[in-house]
Amino acid sequence: MKTKYTRLWMAAFVAIFLAIFTMSCKDENVGIVGVCPVVLSTDPANTATGVALDKVVTVAFNEKMNPLTIVPSAFILIEAAKSTAVGSAVGVQVSGAMTYDASNYTMKFVPTSSLKANTVYSGTIKSSVKDLMGNALQTDYVWTFTTSASLSPQVIASDPANFATGVFLNKVVNATFSVPMNAASITASTFTLMNGILPVAGSVSYSGSTAFFTPTAQLTASTTYTATVTTGAKDASGTSMAQNYVWSFTTGSTSAPKVNSTTPLNLATGVALNSTVTATFSEAMDPLKITSTTFTVKNGTTLVAGAVTSAGTIATFTPSANLLSGVTYTATITTGAKNPAGVSLANDYVWTFSTKSTLGPVGVDLKSVAVFGIIAGVGVSNNAGFSEIHDMNVGIYPGLRSSVTGFPPAIVVNGSIFCADDLIPAGTPAMLIQAKQDLTDAYLFAEAATSPAPATVAGDQGGKTLAPGIYKSTSTLLIQSGDLTLDAQGDANAVWIFQIASDFTTVGGAGGNVILTGGAQAKNIFWQTGRSATIGDYTIFKGNVLALTSITMNAHATAQGRMLARNGAVVLTSTNIITKP
Repeated sequence: MKTKYTRLWMAAFVAIFLAIFTMSCKDENVGIVGVCPVVLSTDPANTATGVALDKVVTVAFNEKMNPLTIVPSAFILIEAAKSTAVGSAVGVQVSGAMTYDASNYTMKFVPTSSLKANTVYSGTIKSSVKDLMGNALQTDYVWTFTTSASLSPQVIASDPANFATGVFLNKVVNATFSVPMNAASITASTFTLMNGILPVAGSVSYSGSTAFFTPTAQLTASTTYTATVTTGAKDASGTSMAQNYVWSFTTGSTSAPKVNSTTPLNLATGVALNSTVTATFSEAMDPLKITSTTFTVKNGTTLVAGAVTSAGTIATFTPSANLLSGVTYTATITTGAKNPAGVSLANDYVWTFSTKSTLGPVGVDLKSVAVFGIIAGVGVSNNAGFSEIHDMNVGIYPGLRSSVTGFPPAIVVNGSIFCADDLIPAGTPAMLIQAKQDLTDAYLFAEAATSPAPATVAGDQGGKTLAPGIYKSTSTLLIQSGDLTLDAQGDANAVWIFQIASDFTTVGGAGGNVILTGGAQAKNIFWQTGRSATIGDYTIFKGNVLALTSITMNAHATAQGRMLARNGAVVLTSTNIITKP
């Protein structure tokens, strides 16, 4: 038994001796003179790729180094591709500032300017660096890395700001980044809040370019907290922050008023178009501080028009018109909202909601042909009278300018006439070819639309009222015995597609007009016509005609829409007006 333990003890001794010996520095005259300094790690690591262009290069040693040896000549960073040998100083050397942190045995090199994109760099720690005992690296330490095409993300603002005081006890801590981040990398591990050495419990979320830390309970009064966003936070392309972002703030002794609930709820879907938007606060608020500046609703970046009122704990935003269907709105109450004592919200309160789906089918995307009030294949004519096309262009392709007649007396207001043989402006033929292709694509899309299921219609539609949807005729279609009313039922985005296999005709006189109600818009109405369309005398017409062959507007007919003919001509008979839908 004693022999067994003796053998184990001897094996351990030999292992320790060999470990010390292999880390020992050697001098050819003296022999072993102490522990040898070595490079434990580098950042970027050897052969790393996708390194950010603003990367700070760090080198970690195994022991304290003599700071007097950490000098510019001891570290060389060069573009390896321009070197005669890896680790040599030949080629373009990167300039920068060097520092040494004795507390963690780490050297940092901050390049004077950003590194080049998609470039291989070689770093060299020279054997001239020494530890406090005068022991040097036994050999130069060389490694390489390759840059990405972008800078690393940065925290560009924080709330509370660094060193802020009197911070509300119910504050939500947030950090705003220079670029959109990978939301999956913004977690409780990469965004922390500390009270001294104690972590603060809370939840982490991310929206837009901002990360939020919401404490589970109120913060402690008159206490300094430290927030940190670590290098584990990455942008959308996977590039990490170059270094941890750390800031501190000190709380006051009061809590701010807050929003307890909203209608619609945050992330609500299927919201009615006639809804009002409300917020209920934790206490009564100063109505003079609840205004259209401090309480807003936006569709993307566009402010929604509306009136703001406040009474007691409830603030209400009433839109001037129905909300749009199929849209996500963002509501915000800013820190400009205050209670009667002048205490503001601790943070802007932001929530989103989505309205119900659009009535009818998906709209037809006209793309580049949308800038034309008239486009034709072989001719555009104004036979008599002072016809006008407003805020749109007139185009013909493959027809030539000689095939555009009657302009003047017809005029194009806030638009131009473009023809296949125009040399000026340059690129006109190519632009017209694209517009005609976009018209063809739009025509085929409208012709093939099947959702919601088309309703079959035939003959005269005069006197009817139609809800949004797809209406299919297997032959001709008329609007004759009365006006056709299209009712959007309060949905300004509602869409109608009429699929007409043959000719489409409106007959003026006793009826034949297209009337819009319930918020319907002419731009969302599409008349796909398999042959030719005729807009009758004195007809008031609404929508976009997409005809395979030709389109004729009879005397004094007006249209809020577009006359778009794929192959034939567009004829204005006498004093016709076309305005942009």
